Amino acid sequence: MNYQEFKPKFVERYEKLTNIEKFRECSILRQKKSIRVNTLKISVNELKERIKHLKLKQIPWCKEGFLVESERTDLGNLEEHGLGYFYVQEASSMVPAEVLNPLPEDFVLDMAAAPGSKTTQIAAKMENKGYIIANDPDYLRQKPLTMNIQRCGIMNVLMTTMEGKRFEGFNFDKILLDAPCSGTGTISKSPRTILEWNPYTIKRLAGIQKQLIITAFNNLKENGTLVYSTCTLEPEEDEGIISYLLENNENAKLEKIELDIKSSKPVLEFNNEKYNSEVKKCLRIWPQDNNTDGFFVAKIRKI
Repeated sequence: MNYQEFKPKFVERYEKLTNIEKFRECSILRQKKSIRVNTLKISVNELKERIKHLKLKQIPWCKEGFLVESERTDLGNLEEHGLGYFYVQEASSMVPAEVLNPLPEDFVLDMAAAPGSKTTQIAAKMENKGYIIANDPDYLRQKPLTMNIQRCGIMNVLMTTMEGKRFEGFNFDKILLDAPCSGTGTISKSPRTILEWNPYTIKRLAGIQKQLIITAFNNLKENGTLVYSTCTLEPEEDEGIISYLLENNENAKLEKIELDIKSSKPVLEFNNEKYNSEVKKCLRIWPQDNNTDGFFVAKIRKI
């Protein structure tokens, strides 16, 4: 990909949000692969010994996560991958489950679960105990979700195929809503994202995200935790959604995220829209912050 493929309207928009040259440079660079050790099947030290030829480097915000320093990229062909000893997962994608911090006794909903990277991470943190509902409304996406759950030896998951907004009457301890989004943080691995970008899609997705976050919050028990995340950097899909929740639920409290990761200041105002000042507690991770995909993460408690 070259710089010319960034649409003028996209550049004009993102110049207001970040250093556009650094963003474009990181967005067109090939990123290092990263893996997460599946501790349900093997310990971190045991796997490091088995695949020491890959030259692993610790990811600061996830003790089971490692950057792969070697040039080999066909990690899915390794025996250890087939055995479910590790999951190939982008480094910033590990953040939401770390923030959720599920416990073995929890009842958890992964509201948009496929292909399963965060579901399998949650299950490992729960030590295959408790209960997880892994939902995805797209039947075709259930196939990779099923395969990853089986490969990783997970036994505490029930899979469902529902529209997220249809959930009603549950009392989950914790919910992860990794919402469908425009994906502008993932240009390096998905170049079509920038080619297909348009502001109308953003507005449509924001409408879906508002429905999903309200539904998720309504299905959370008192003192429960909701983590909202996207791999987009659009304020309407990030800070705008969190502001919408806070304005419509007086018992929603945003919590500051304490994690060893570099992030940029959240957006408090964009395109004449002012957001709730509490959004400053969210994580806005640009690709140039940590040489990863871009991500947005918010942690909400129901009081």
